[in-house]
Amino acid sequence: MEKEIEGLMTEGELQEEIKDALPIEESPLREEKKVYEVGFKGVRSGFFVNPQQIPIQVGDSVIVEADRGEDLGRILEHREWGRRKKIGVARCILRKATREEVRSLEDKARMEGEAFQFCREKIAEHGLKMKLVDVERQFDGNKICFLFTADKRVDFRELVKDLAAVYKTRIDLRQIGVRDEAGRFGGYGPCGRKLCCSAFIEEFEPVSAQMAKEQHLALSPSKISGVCGRLMCCLRYEQDFYRAAANRFPRIGARLSIDGRPYEICKTDIFRDLVRVKDADGHEESLSLEEAKRKLISRKKSPRRNRRNPRRDSTNTGKERRK
Repeated sequence: MEKEIEGLMTEGELQEEIKDALPIEESPLREEKKVYEVGFKGVRSGFFVNPQQIPIQVGDSVIVEADRGEDLGRILEHREWGRRKKIGVARCILRKATREEVRSLEDKARMEGEAFQFCREKIAEHGLKMKLVDVERQFDGNKICFLFTADKRVDFRELVKDLAAVYKTRIDLRQIGVRDEAGRFGGYGPCGRKLCCSAFIEEFEPVSAQMAKEQHLALSPSKISGVCGRLMCCLRYEQDFYRAAANRFPRIGARLSIDGRPYEICKTDIFRDLVRVKDADGHEESLSLEEAKRKLISRKKSPRRNRRNPRRDSTNTGKERRK
């Protein structure tokens, strides 16, 4: 039944009404200020709040709210609300996991291995063009998620029926990209560090070959591609720096005059502020950035035309001639 409110409410009473009407994850007046990042299998993680004030710290195993059930994960870090832009709706931490529950992860991993093998056999049986990547079973067994990659859309309705008939639970088939696959398994890049996709990247941003070109890198696929076969994500990290540095330099092909002889810019060195120029005979010289700017041949600006109505210029010219 709806609660009847007689007369006017004070500000404090109004806030209490709002807090009672909204769940904790949606209430703008929530008292919980800390949010905890909890990690699960692979690189999957989520954000959770601790409204019960359970004494927990980084590294503890906890039972958290999950999709239609519960899941077990490990606390990775905690932070204040508002320090992170893309937290979204945070679920609740229910309690700390017991030793028996942590030990049961071994049985969970064994069941996931069996489910992986069974699903791969069914994929071959149905002739589906998809690659099974991993299987993740929710801690309470209410859901099993099968992750796969594919070049095109796959009709896996019959596959879902076979899996549901065997495991008697909710089946979730999720298509992921090759970058997600690399991040899930991890590894090390040519720099010797852990792959960015498995270390800290949460959302993949577009990377283009133009970025490698602007950074003066060799456009060889073996040099600029990661373990996933796509362009390396780190090409984007310094893109803003290279773009800002390029704006300080004259463009490639700009013409200069040195001792009365024409030269052309053929290369730039943004780290040492040097410009490489060559003459018509192919002779090259190095100049400082400031010296190159002083010796640039200024280009004469062409008269500005009326872009909105180019015919107007020709009409005016005709009138002047008639005069």
